[in-house]
Amino acid sequence: MWLRTSCDLTFDIVEPVPLVLMLRPRSGAQQWIAREEYRLEPNVPVFEFTDDYGNLCQRLISPIGRFEVCTSADVTIADYVDQAFGAPFVEIQYLPDAVLRFLLPSRYCESDRFHQMASEITADRQPGYDQVAAIVAWLRERIRYLPGSSDVPVSAVEVNSRQIGVCRDLAHLGIALCRSISIPARMVVGYLYGLEPMDMHAWFEAYVGGRWYTFDPTQAELAGGYVAVGYGRDAADVAVYNQFGPAIYPTANAVSVERLRR
Repeated sequence: MWLRTSCDLTFDIVEPVPLVLMLRPRSGAQQWIAREEYRLEPNVPVFEFTDDYGNLCQRLISPIGRFEVCTSADVTIADYVDQAFGAPFVEIQYLPDAVLRFLLPSRYCESDRFHQMASEITADRQPGYDQVAAIVAWLRERIRYLPGSSDVPVSAVEVNSRQIGVCRDLAHLGIALCRSISIPARMVVGYLYGLEPMDMHAWFEAYVGGRWYTFDPTQAELAGGYVAVGYGRDAADVAVYNQFGPAIYPTANAVSVERLRR
């Protein structure tokens, strides 16, 4: 499947603000970036670095006045998402070093608070993929997915209390439940073809059977169309932009994903 993704942000800046952006998808095992455009209006010096999670990040100082960040990419991805019911739990001593960090509690995923709850949800499931699938089924049944219901990150504990949230919130609770039973889980932010209403999307991955698998509690069926932009422990690691100094917010935010015929 070929997709064209785009994200255009517009800011009205009253004084120069340091920004760190995360808007460039990278090629990997599940996706290949064939074409990319990254445009700033007005143009300013940009310095790119790769963070601790392998994400491509751009540092800059925004100019005063109207400032636009326009990105697009042509990406080829699989027509479907890999699923592996029966994939086994990986014992901690056999996990790769880079995966261990995704076992620990984090700012928005208080996994140390959910062991009993996760054990009850997964009680009759085979350790590994089937446990994560049970967690996702529970989330779909118990937590109402409502786009636009929150505009700031909400922790797993808060989501469980509210019983409602956006994609990011459901991912936080799913991650916390997985980590609480020693299954590594990480947050992903990116694009989803066919998402309604269209916006940047968040889901999570769990490490079972010796690799990462995609899970999305906001979708009734796990189909293809996912383009990953950033990975991290939770929302604090995968913001598409971070500003330092006076708070700024986009005055316009346009996200699109279209299928290309090739």
